Amino acid sequence: MTVDAHHHFWQVAAQEQPWRDERHGAIARDYSPDDLAAELAVAGVERTVLIQSVDEPAENDRLLRYAAQAPYVGAVVGWLPLAEPRTARREIARVADDLGGFAGRFSGVRCLVGRDPLEWLSKPAAVELFRELAAAGISWDVVPVTAEQTKAVLGLADAVPELRIVVDHLGRPPIDTGGWEPWAGQVRQLAECRQVAMKVSLGIDLLTELRQWPDLERYLDRVVECFGARRLMLASNWPVVLLRASYAEAWSRLRTAVEHCLHDPDERTAVLGGTAADYYRINGKVSR
Repeated sequence: MTVDAHHHFWQVAAQEQPWRDERHGAIARDYSPDDLAAELAVAGVERTVLIQSVDEPAENDRLLRYAAQAPYVGAVVGWLPLAEPRTARREIARVADDLGGFAGRFSGVRCLVGRDPLEWLSKPAAVELFRELAAAGISWDVVPVTAEQTKAVLGLADAVPELRIVVDHLGRPPIDTGGWEPWAGQVRQLAECRQVAMKVSLGIDLLTELRQWPDLERYLDRVVECFGARRLMLASNWPVVLLRASYAEAWSRLRTAVEHCLHDPDERTAVLGGTAADYYRINGKVSR
């Protein structure tokens, strides 16, 4: 099973997207399940993971409506205000009451953190919330960029070792400058936590700044070295990736880059779908 582990749908008139600015006019339009279906068929992608892109309760309602319209969506990563545990629990209860269960509807959660401090991750109330999510089989998507953010994520991983953590967009490597540290060291630190996985995808910052598709080999070699293939997953970040390439081109380039780094068929299978199916409980599978 081939799984695209990260994509979005949205309606621009229905939600504010503060991360999108005047540079992103090419994606300032609605994107629906029908828009992606044909692209998946051409690329040979069978299932997907639908990810939140706006921090508000209405986003959860939209995500579940989208998933109901798209049989190829195998998992949904919803929104929770994780820095506010009481509010997060109210949202869990609302979804459970209105939409028939939270853990049964969502495989993961996320909130947009940017470069904001994450010191709240060490607060007892937040730790307890993550323990509850982990017990329900819910994973957490995050992009730690700074050394301080990475330290905070590592602290939570130590406090809640049963929590499955997914680092999006290769942890934002400095591809635009050809840089290496501190990214490479942070990748090693994150990989030392066995419950942490990483997505082979590109975030909006790189897709905005780069003039052409980047050479990922050096950075992929690093994440393969640190994480191993069975904790990596391929992801398009569609429709954001349309800033730089079509879905078919982006998926082909990402897949080719991964296959260049991995020669073992089982390892390729893991990156192309097995890891995502595991972490996001696609087809009900949970092994961590």
